[in-house]
Parts: sequence; structure tokens; C-alpha cells
Amino acid sequence: MSSPVLVSEECLEALHHVKEKREVNTAVLRLAEGALVPEAVANWTQEELIQCLPLTEPRLVVHELAFATPGGARRNEPLLIFWMPSDAVGQEEDYTAAYTVLRELLTDVHVHLTARRPDQLAYRRLVALAG
Repeated sequence: MSSPVLVSEECLEALHHVKEKREVNTAVLRLAEGALVPEAVANWTQEELIQCLPLTEPRLVVHELAFATPGGARRNEPLLIFWMPSDAVGQEEDYTAAYTVLRELLTDVHVHLTARRPDQLAYRRLVALAG
């Protein structure tokens, strides 16, 4: 990639919604002409999130995971997910650069993961990573 990845104003707004508003827990981002733009901003269950991800294209996802600890306390943990399916040939370099930009931007997100298959985004796995 010859130029840096830009974060669009719409992308920043989508990230703000996930962080600040209870009715939004997910922002799915894609690259468009070198800039991260929101593809979807929604309040999705884990299953809905997995269903929305394309099987042949990468995406970056910020998702607020809600779960209960073994002691019964309710927790919310923001996740940064790099969705990079095996069939997304030739796009990994650009999305890796965008993922790096988001990691630096989202300093309050401590759980970062790369997923290549839907089963890697299973609820119990994400809870284990976040908990």
C-alpha cells in the first residue's frame, strides 16, 4: 500500500456511536479508496454479526461484547476484530494497515483478534478472550 489509510468522518462517527450509545454495539468497517468507512452500524447479537460478514472479503469490526463473569457480574468489553477470510486474496496488506490504524486510534480497546472463519467468532470464544 503506497499511501496511509485514512479514517473517514463517518467512520469516526460510527466508532463514537459504539462507544457512547447503548442502542449501538457494532460498527462494521470496510476500505473504500484508501479510507475506512462504515458499512453497518447496528445493535446486533453475536449470530447477527457473524451472518453480516462476507465470506470472501475482509472487514474490520468494533463490537461491544456483553457477557456475565463466572461470579455473575455483567460486563461489556469492546473488541476490535480483523475479519480476514481465507478467500479474501490480495486484500490483506491494505486491511492490515487499516487494522493497525484502528488499534492506535482505539486505545480503550484491549481485546484484538483476527478471525478467518465464522467459528473463530463464537460467543464463548470471545467471552474467554475478553474475560
